[in-house]
Amino acid sequence: MIPTTHEEYFANVAPEASLRLEAIQAKVESLLPDAKRCIGYRMPAFKNKRIFFYFAAFKNHIGIYPPVSRDALLIRELEPYRGPKGNLSFPLNEPLPIELVGRVAVALFREHG
Repeated sequence: MIPTTHEEYFANVAPEASLRLEAIQAKVESLLPDAKRCIGYRMPAFKNKRIFFYFAAFKNHIGIYPPVSRDALLIRELEPYRGPKGNLSFPLNEPLPIELVGRVAVALFREHG
C-alpha cells in the first residue's frame, strides 16, 4: 500500500520508528507552522511552495532528505549523521537529537521552502 498521509505511513513502520517519526513531525510543525504535510517519493514530507523536508523509517535508522547545503556550521554538526551524499541517517539504537533535527528542518525550509 502506498501511503497517502503521514499517519498511514507511521502505522506501517515499527513502533520504535513510528514514535521517532511522530516526534520529528511535531518538531517541524512547532517550528514551521505554515509547512504543510504531504507525501513525496512514498515518504512523509513537508512543503511550503515546494517540498523541502522528507523523512522516512528504515530497518536501522531514520533518514532525512535532502542534505543541508548552505549552513556550514550546521553541516559540521551533522557530520556524524551524514552519508556519502550528505543525506542524514539517525540510528534507531541511539537517542534522536530532536533539537538538531529541528535546526535541519529550518535550514531546509530556508534553502528549498
